[in-house]
Parts: sequence; C-alpha cells; structure tokens
Amino acid sequence: MKRTLRLARLATFAYFGLNGFLMGMWVVHIPVVEDRAGVSHAVLGWLLLLLGGGAFAGMRLTGPLADRLGARVVVPLSAVLCSASLVLPGLAEGAWTLGAALLVFGFGNGCLDVAMNTHAVQVERGYRRPVMSAFHAVFSVGGVLAALVGARTLSWDWSAAATLAGMGAAGLLVAVLAAPALLRPERPELPGPAGPGEEAPRPSAGSGTGAGRGTPARIWALAALALMLMLAEGVANDWSTLALQDVLGAPAATAALAYGAFATAMTVGRLLTDRVAARFGPVAIVRYGALLAAVGLSAVVVSPWIPLALAGWTVFGLGLSGCVPQLFSAAGHADPEAAGANVSRVAGLGYLGMLAGPAVIGPLTHLVPLNVAFLLPVALCAVAAGVAGILRSEPRAAAGGGAPARERAETRKVPEAAD
Repeated sequence: MKRTLRLARLATFAYFGLNGFLMGMWVVHIPVVEDRAGVSHAVLGWLLLLLGGGAFAGMRLTGPLADRLGARVVVPLSAVLCSASLVLPGLAEGAWTLGAALLVFGFGNGCLDVAMNTHAVQVERGYRRPVMSAFHAVFSVGGVLAALVGARTLSWDWSAAATLAGMGAAGLLVAVLAAPALLRPERPELPGPAGPGEEAPRPSAGSGTGAGRGTPARIWALAALALMLMLAEGVANDWSTLALQDVLGAPAATAALAYGAFATAMTVGRLLTDRVAARFGPVAIVRYGALLAAVGLSAVVVSPWIPLALAGWTVFGLGLSGCVPQLFSAAGHADPEAAGANVSRVAGLGYLGMLAGPAVIGPLTHLVPLNVAFLLPVALCAVAAGVAGILRSEPRAAAGGGAPARERAETRKVPEAAD
C-alpha cells in the first residue's frame, strides 16, 4: 500500500509539473503568437478573457466528473486535452482563430487544474498529513522549466507552432505514462449503527455536499477566501514589474527582478509549507501567511527604494505561498464523496479572482498612483487573515462535552484526514 501511495504521489507531481510547463510554454510564446495572428495588445487582452472563460468552464465541468468517474480517469484525459491543445495558439492566423484556440486551451487547462487537485486531496488523505503545497511548488517549477526551454528554442528561431507541437507531444507522453500510478476511486465506509445508549455518528463539520444536498456555506467561504488571495497573487503576476519601473524608475532589467523575487519566494514557500502545516495546522498557515503578505505588499506601497521594494515582493510571495493550497485541501477533505465538486467551486472562484486582479488595479490607477492601488490587495490579505478560522473543522461536541484534546489536535494537523 505504501508503494502504491508513493507512486501515486510521484504521478501527481508529474501532472502538476506538466500543467505548469504547458501554461509556461504558452506565456513564453505570447509575443510570437500575437505577431503571427496580427492582433494588437488591446485585442489580445480581450482574447485572453476567452482563455479564462474556457478554464472556468473546464473547472466547473470536471469537478463533478471526477466525483462520478474518479480522478484516475479524469486526470489523464484532462492532461491529454491540455497537451494536445497547446499547439492551437501557435497555428492561429487571426483574431477569430486565436480566440477559438485560447478557448479550447483554457478549457483543457481548467479541466487538468481541478482534476489534479482532486487527486492530490486523495493522496493527502492516504498520507494522513499535509502534502498539498509541495504539488503546487512543482507547478511553479514546471513554469520555470518552460521559461528555460522556451528561451532556448526562441534563440534557435524555432517557430511557435513547431515548438508548441513538440512540447505538446511530450506532454501527451507524460500524461499516458503517469496514468497507471494514479489511485483508484475511494469508497468511503458509512458509519455503523449506534449501539445501546450511544449517540448516532454525525458527519464531520463541512460535509454535506453529496448527492441531493446543497453546497454548505463553509465551501463558499473557502471559495471567497480563494478569490481574495488569488486576486492578490494576480496583481503580483501582472503589475510587480511595471510598478518597480514606473513608480521607482528602475531599469527594465532591474524591474524584472520584482516578479522573479515574488515567484521564487512562492516556490520556496510552497516547498516548506507542508511541514509547517503538519505542525501548526492550516489555520495558522493562512492567518499568518496572509498577514505576512499584507506586510510585504505594504512595504512595496511605501518604499522609496528599489531594494526595499524587492524585499517587499519577496515577503509578499512567501506569505501567499502556502495559503491557496490549504484552501483546496480543506475543500477536498470537507466531503470525500464531493471532493471534485468542492475543489472546482473553490478553484473556479479563485481563478476569477486571479483574472480580476489586473482588471481591478488598472482602472484604479486613473484615480491613484499604482503603488497606492496596491492597498486593495493589502486589505484583502488582512481580511483573509481575519477570517482564516473558517479552515478549522473541529469535530462536533458530543452531548456531554467537547471532543477529546487528542482528536482536536489531529484535526488541526491533518484537516479531515480520517474521513
């Protein structure tokens, strides 16, 4: 059993890395694809909404499918779709074809995103300790690898179509080879009947999203947290470099270090978060991580010096790094029979936040300077820290008193691991 679980974990790493790599290859080739399609920056901005819309649709569809068919089936199919559609933007020769290509590629990416996170929850349940953040770290590593590969192929003057086709083919190979190691669908055992004088077993807090039941408020609260924190992350992705250049007058090469510092801190933080979460619990990760992120971005807002701003972006990335994986994990563990649907709700709303970040900050810059506009994500991080207790899923107290201390401690360390 241990060997099966280890292989499943390695396969999950492979799919997270593949997803990051495929998205990274698209990002690296955006300028080339834009030139080939003959569209302006403004038109490309609108077309990118189709990428986000396709991803959102894929997330909403895949969650229930993963619950019905099992992640073992849905993960490789989603990876095949995402890999095969990577070449489509490279073949586009106009706005209409590029829009259609981005819609399909976004759909495949959304499917893979929810499917692999659903399987990651299943793996984490088997390990009975936090392992989710490491998967998200490998996603970031996949993006770094894509940047390196893309830079090399562009220096060789390879066409976008040829490069994306080749990398998509490699993705298909990974999708097929990793599939046999995925875990089979879980079959949660129903609690037995209560004995004489015993209280009937109650579902754990946060459960109740199975067939015929509505989504509990706790899942929507987790989704709202994901929206706030991923909006803040989206601001860093799209505005960090520009802020250093426009507000502090940094040269282009120096300004690029802002996003590099943020991304590096995110990756390192995610590699370390699982051990911290196992010791202190997911509530502490989100509460103090969001507070740390608010402090880091506040330093960016007030900094008159480039080194301090770079340090602020680093602290911002470190604080945010472990937050979102904890939300996905909590959503997946809330109800094993609806893990995919719950993850899709949290991931979908979070993804909308990621898209909304740049869109919200842009109009604000007509009213206030760019660095002052960053006070919005600072406030959202502060709110997230204040309501982080929603991740706590304490067992309900029995009629005669509270749950045993040992049971409460286990709940804090491994959310819903006994489900």
